[in-house]
Amino acid sequence: MRKEESKKLSLKSQSAWLMFAKIIGFFFTFALPLVVVRILTKDNFGLYRQVFTVLMNAVVILPLGISMSAYYYLSRSEEKRAKAILNIVIFNFGVGGIAFIVLFLFPQLIGNIFKSPEITNLTPLIGLAVWIWLFSMFLETVAVANRESKTATIFIIFSQLTKTVLMISAVVWFETVESILYAAIIQGLVQTIILLFYLNSRFPRFWLKFDFGFFKEHLTYAIPFGFAAILWTAQTDIHYYFVGNQYSDAMYAVYAVGCFQLPLITILAESVTSVLIPRMSELQINGDVREMIRVTTRAMQKLAFFYFPIFVFFHITAETFIVTLFTRKYIESVPIFLVFITLLPFHIMISDPIVRSYEKLGRFLLKIRIFTFIVLFSALYFGIQNLNLVGVIAIVVGIRIVEMLIVEAFVFSKIGAKWKDLYLLKNIGKIAVISVFVGLLMYPVYFYTKDLTPQIGKYLIGLFSSDAKPGVENFVSGMITLGISFVFYSVIYLILVSYWGIIDEDEKQAFLKIYNKLRKPLRQKAIQNPQSEIQN
Repeated sequence: MRKEESKKLSLKSQSAWLMFAKIIGFFFTFALPLVVVRILTKDNFGLYRQVFTVLMNAVVILPLGISMSAYYYLSRSEEKRAKAILNIVIFNFGVGGIAFIVLFLFPQLIGNIFKSPEITNLTPLIGLAVWIWLFSMFLETVAVANRESKTATIFIIFSQLTKTVLMISAVVWFETVESILYAAIIQGLVQTIILLFYLNSRFPRFWLKFDFGFFKEHLTYAIPFGFAAILWTAQTDIHYYFVGNQYSDAMYAVYAVGCFQLPLITILAESVTSVLIPRMSELQINGDVREMIRVTTRAMQKLAFFYFPIFVFFHITAETFIVTLFTRKYIESVPIFLVFITLLPFHIMISDPIVRSYEKLGRFLLKIRIFTFIVLFSALYFGIQNLNLVGVIAIVVGIRIVEMLIVEAFVFSKIGAKWKDLYLLKNIGKIAVISVFVGLLMYPVYFYTKDLTPQIGKYLIGLFSSDAKPGVENFVSGMITLGISFVFYSVIYLILVSYWGIIDEDEKQAFLKIYNKLRKPLRQKAIQNPQSEIQN
């Protein structure tokens, strides 16, 4: 099945399937924080964010890059495929089990960091969730690495749906962070069962393929990337631990909301990167460096197409966005959010797929992240005492931008990119100019609708209920403001990028194909209706 599907699906098709899956998943998961923030108190919402920051960090860090190595080994020797899968399963299960035992025996490890007795009480449950999630989350990775994009789509949608339904049900019924953790554990167990069935069907009797020599080779390849991932996660999230140590749970909640990760941004990056990793591995084997550069810059353009306008849009509408999603209790989060999203345009820089294709680049990445982490830790250690929360996030954003620029420049220079290759980025420059220009046009539209929509929202709610809460009115009016502004921005933006030749002809044809498919049933219905009226 893997080979047949791989032949049928191009790189673009694989990306499209993964993008579709994660966008659908986005609509499921996007509801979760909106519900939780309205049910839990500010302190408990801060506790909830602390718990899941620890959980997600552990799930990312503890595999030490072993899970991600599936992209490398499943695209290479057929003989090593089942062996690599067994290595990953053994490693993830063992490391997750050790994490559970440590947190069960020493729950104060996390509680001392956040100075919170509440999180200390929850630490054994956190350890169990870490063990189960670390093992079960390999499901999505292995399906993508095995070039089964359609299968991965089903897994991703199912995972996000069950996770969201279980967690929302838990917080609605019990209104506690503990209940959300139990829901996460149940979802992980379900996903574990599916993972085991999938592995057995794709890699029959893989559990008999253990090879100690290959296991050592596997670790040698993966661990440098794993340590780089640890440093990246630490660099990305260590500021949460500094804030949690120095501020109350309520202020931690304000900071966490300000650092709200726009889910679609992560979806776009992961969809493109997960497909590029095996593609870059193949190109590196064939020695096709020019194609590696071309494919990477094309991917950067695709990300810029979305990231640049999203950055401009949310920079203008930040206050409405935060207040609408998280209520006016979190108005203090707006300045933090404005600084945080400054990272967004720089996320178009893709280096990980190339780095994973060259062992020496992996070691360089490890070194640069060690240095960056030391700089960041020192800056936060000395700055947290004297800076407010906006100053803390400014340190984080500034250091991360510098690191991304250094890594990108070094990686491209090492694979032979020249200054003349900058012409490949010309469309990215066009996208930047168009994004800012459209933002200037949208600015007065946004402020006009911002003043007008509260009355519209109140009127619309009055059609259905006479005693709606103010929070509901604010949410509806905010969504109307964001919706009108988004439609205005999107229409003008798409017209200009099409006029400037940013959208390829094949992409236009693909869009028209989808449009015609959607319009065809409507046209048939329109034709049938007059006939039925004549008969009547």
